[in-house]
Amino acid sequence: MIAAVYYGPEDLRVEQRPTPEAGAGEMVLRVDYASICATDLRILRGAHRKYSPGTVRVPGHEVVGTIAELGSGVSGGFHAGQRVFVAPNVGCGRCRPCQRGQNNLCASYDALGITLDGAFAEFVRVPAAFLEQGNVMRFDEALDGAAVALAEPFACVLRGQQGLRIGSEDVVLILGAGPIGVMHVLAARAAGAKKILVSEQSPERLRTAAAAGADRVVNFRQESLPDTVAGETDGRGADVIVVAAGVHQAMEEAPALAAIGGRINLFAGLPSSDPEIRLDANLIHYKELIVTGTTGCSTGDCRRSMELIRAGKVDLGPLVSGRYPLDRAMEAFAAVRTGNALKVVLHPSGGKGES
Repeated sequence: MIAAVYYGPEDLRVEQRPTPEAGAGEMVLRVDYASICATDLRILRGAHRKYSPGTVRVPGHEVVGTIAELGSGVSGGFHAGQRVFVAPNVGCGRCRPCQRGQNNLCASYDALGITLDGAFAEFVRVPAAFLEQGNVMRFDEALDGAAVALAEPFACVLRGQQGLRIGSEDVVLILGAGPIGVMHVLAARAAGAKKILVSEQSPERLRTAAAAGADRVVNFRQESLPDTVAGETDGRGADVIVVAAGVHQAMEEAPALAAIGGRINLFAGLPSSDPEIRLDANLIHYKELIVTGTTGCSTGDCRRSMELIRAGKVDLGPLVSGRYPLDRAMEAFAAVRTGNALKVVLHPSGGKGES
């Protein structure tokens, strides 16, 4: 089979590799779509802690595929030819986070494309633990597989919003309108938010956010964000704020933009070389703000994501801005790096693909 293999920083090679075989309790998928995300960019830069020097591995963890082979002992009604989404993380199953359904916080986790060979290949092996823990999820043939491949990042978004308790009276402010910011718009709209505001400097991304359901978009380079928030909320501030851009200033300004009793999620991370921010503790204290942080997603989050997608309550299709064959993997990565694309997917089983 053909695979895009990481050999070191900026060294991704499309080459022939042995096609994996399904062992007992396992399955092999023919990869239909595998999406490229910020984690994959970090891997390619050589900046991911699970890709230590000398690692040779196939990345790719946002995956949809067709079952090509089942190993002995696989139950659950799976059969060859079914299309499935795979939640990419499995925990040890024994630690306290795993017992609480937080396998994304397991210190000994495994993940496709992170610790295991992933989906930037024509075929990917799904180990038995993934089937045992319910990570493999079927979906309707009529759904666009490229959109379903985004179920994992959307699950991360759902996890970020879970503690925010968005309701019908809430004004939601989203800082950043990259693919994650736009997904936060979709999730907030599905949760029934009263009004959604989005702040971003890219006109193209602001248009995408508006098309996704934002009621008001703000180019913070051209107009005052505090004044806009005040005007849209009768001076109260936003009830919910999601910081969807890894920008120090956005995180630091969030408490001032929040209403009394507001909830803030620091969804985006910062570089490990510069992770600190300055917060006005008095704003948090006197406004009784709740500030949360989330990372990744659990298998349960992925199930919730798939339920919304299957039910047609969210449409992730418009976020897919490029589809590339596997032999153009570096071109696909370059498209993501421009910042102009939203979600770019590799289409290993689809011949020449499109862009």
